[in-house]
Amino acid sequence: MSAKRYFSWTALILSLIFLSPDVDHCANGWQEAESALLRIIPPSFPDKKFLITDFGAVADGKTDCSDAIRLAMKACNENGGGQVIVPEGTYLTGPIHFRDHVNLHLEKGSRLLFSRDLKKYLPVVHARFEGNDLMNYSPLIYAESVRNIAITGQGTLDGNADSANWWPWKGNAESGWKQGAPSQESDRELLVEMANSGVPFDERIFGEGHYIRVNFIQFIDSRNILIEGIKIINSPMWEINPVLCTNVTVKGVTIITHGPNNDGCNPESCRDVLIDSCYFDTGDDCIAIKSGREEDGRRTNVASENIIVRNCQMKDGHGGVVIGSEISGGCRNVFVENCRMDSPNLDRALRIKSNSRRGGIIENIFMRNVNVGQVKEAVVLIDFYYAEGDVGEYTPVVRNICVDHVTSEKSRYALKINGYKRSPVTGISVTNCTFNGVDEQDILSYVENLSFTNSYINDTKVPDGPHNGNSFNPK
Repeated sequence: MSAKRYFSWTALILSLIFLSPDVDHCANGWQEAESALLRIIPPSFPDKKFLITDFGAVADGKTDCSDAIRLAMKACNENGGGQVIVPEGTYLTGPIHFRDHVNLHLEKGSRLLFSRDLKKYLPVVHARFEGNDLMNYSPLIYAESVRNIAITGQGTLDGNADSANWWPWKGNAESGWKQGAPSQESDRELLVEMANSGVPFDERIFGEGHYIRVNFIQFIDSRNILIEGIKIINSPMWEINPVLCTNVTVKGVTIITHGPNNDGCNPESCRDVLIDSCYFDTGDDCIAIKSGREEDGRRTNVASENIIVRNCQMKDGHGGVVIGSEISGGCRNVFVENCRMDSPNLDRALRIKSNSRRGGIIENIFMRNVNVGQVKEAVVLIDFYYAEGDVGEYTPVVRNICVDHVTSEKSRYALKINGYKRSPVTGISVTNCTFNGVDEQDILSYVENLSFTNSYINDTKVPDGPHNGNSFNPK
């Protein structure tokens, strides 16, 4: 037998073993998290400091410091790397574009306040909006094809967005939009149509005269990234959005922003990502793992994989840890542990969302030692009917979900799962869990290989073993 054929058969056998309900893949799966942690190494920087005040920045919150920051980052890069220091005070700036080997360090008491002058965010750059590539206004902090970069310190990034700036483009009154004012909806539809029709991304030109909001921090096709210690407020849209990046650490970050689509941290088609000891209080999903929308996601065809979330606190948001909905490239190996999720304004703890236009294979999702105080809807929600519903040709697949030592005190459902008849959600294991304060019986539509072990709902033990149809859920 050839070596190539031997390894093909070996991979197949190992895959079948891992997927088999007779093998404890839930326990074994965490070994992949340990392997990923060995690869996730934050970048280090030379001991060189470049103060933005030495390049002309003024801490009055009014003087445009864009050029000073740009010159400081250029000098840092050209001298082999180091720290670009933002001292105490408030500095008004336009978008910040990263170079290799630069650590933007915000000292305690410092604030970068981003300009409301849209012309500062031109010319357009290659960006992503909700999983589709385009040429648009620059994100507030941006990089493409760089390595060894960081944002660190104890200062604040203030996106300066509110009901009068950026947010009204969402197009609803809650976000500040008024009847007759422009919104993003027609541009959003045009972008999706262009992407699905195969228009090259560099011909999808938006920016001035259009109304597609930008993400706060967007790093594209980059590696060796650290974001640590800072606070982020008032974002136009998603806060932290690495796209096609490898070796990303987000640690000790505080995100408090309640604008529309103000997701906290959205790794998209990324590999080897650690989100550790962060605080999320958001206007949308706290953490949402993505991999591109529809044809753009399938064209790029890069799954998000080896994403580790630990020691985080989630307050308000649509979901604590979410996978989708822009998930056409797939997702595998997500590990969530030692987190606290609790708010009357938090909708779900673990949420997976897709549909038959977006598709995607989502597999090997692990959650353990998570304390859920209360959520509005479900502790675990899996939905194949998100947004457009079942109207496409790309059937999503969800398999191997392991929930271990998760406790909750209040929710409408413990589990709410809606698969398709042609594609049931398979291989859900619930072990050592306690769901209290559950108002309604679980919704389990097209679910196979669901098993409970030593788990309780409303202080009553769920019978151990496989469950077909609705789970045991006493009032």
